[in-house]
Amino acid sequence: MPPESVTPRTSSRTLRISGILAAIAAVVVVATGITSRANNNEKLKQWTSEQAVPSVSVITPSSEDGVSALELPGRFQAYARAPIYARVDGYLKNWKTDIGTRVKAGQILGEIETPDLDQQLLQARADLASAEANAALAETTAKRWQAMAKTEAVSRQEVDDKTADLLAKQAMVKAAEATVNRLLAMKSFARIVAPFDGTVTARNTDIGALINAGGEGTPLFEISDTRRLRLYVNVPQNYAGSINRGTKAEIRVPEHAGRTYAAKIESTSGSVDVASGTTLVQLTVENAAGELMPGGYANVRLQLPGNTDALSIPASALIFDRQGLRVATVTPDNKVLMKPITVVRDLGKTIELGSGINPGDRIIESPPDGISDGDTVHVVAGTPEPTASANKS
Repeated sequence: MPPESVTPRTSSRTLRISGILAAIAAVVVVATGITSRANNNEKLKQWTSEQAVPSVSVITPSSEDGVSALELPGRFQAYARAPIYARVDGYLKNWKTDIGTRVKAGQILGEIETPDLDQQLLQARADLASAEANAALAETTAKRWQAMAKTEAVSRQEVDDKTADLLAKQAMVKAAEATVNRLLAMKSFARIVAPFDGTVTARNTDIGALINAGGEGTPLFEISDTRRLRLYVNVPQNYAGSINRGTKAEIRVPEHAGRTYAAKIESTSGSVDVASGTTLVQLTVENAAGELMPGGYANVRLQLPGNTDALSIPASALIFDRQGLRVATVTPDNKVLMKPITVVRDLGKTIELGSGINPGDRIIESPPDGISDGDTVHVVAGTPEPTASANKS
């Protein structure tokens, strides 16, 4: 065979082999791509499924230690408070105490100029003098007529008339004396005095101001005994039965952050206000240092007797829907089991339950929206493990 015919055949075979190899390589590449895509899709499905399972934190209900606390707002009032009004008309002559002044019982706060009352007193004294003169004359006359009656110079009727006139004149003297004494008593009210030891918390008048007698309008002064304060708190009706006289409380005020003051319940109203559904409770607080102010706001923490048989959970664990109040528990196989509950007391951050859960239940602390019975959940690491008594109805 000539050399020229061998070369074309060799080239054709080489080309054929190269094509076959290229086809095989293409098939391998395509198969590898399909396999890789299938694996990626499977991983994506698995990741999506894992993401669809919500992750939750679970807690177990806690038992009370015998004492619980209830925090409520309150307002201070002076233990004794007296608005001072004028009893006589006139003009303020002077005032001797200003706000913040410590005063003693009977100490003069101010004086009122009473020109009208002074004239009435002068007239009453003049009327008393006239009545006394008339009574003296009537007494002399009656004695003379009684002496003449012994000699039968006058009739008995005339003697009785003179004696009756004497009695009438003496009664007029007593009436005039009563009028003078009444005006003197009114004059004593021209001196405004403190009714008890305390502090002047208001002065609403000044020198020369027109003073009108009576208890209407603005008081001239206000005296408050702040050595001890009353603290009023409105307690919800469902806690009223736990509030007893002598119950202790802790008080915090904004102006003294970080400090607490002791108080105790002195009395309760014994009734429920229809408008608010609360019972008014009065506490007493010692305030000898004057650190607390009447009218101020206070945060009151009342110590209430706890129920050792009751279980408590965070308020965030509650679910309220058309099926009522429930909690979501997690079974040992990480399935959701909804349980209806009854609430005994709402303590704000925690809820005291009366029934529905067991001590070993794993309760979802913050259940996600839309969670329902039978849903699978992923329990976050570090949460309590299920116990033998858990999740039993």
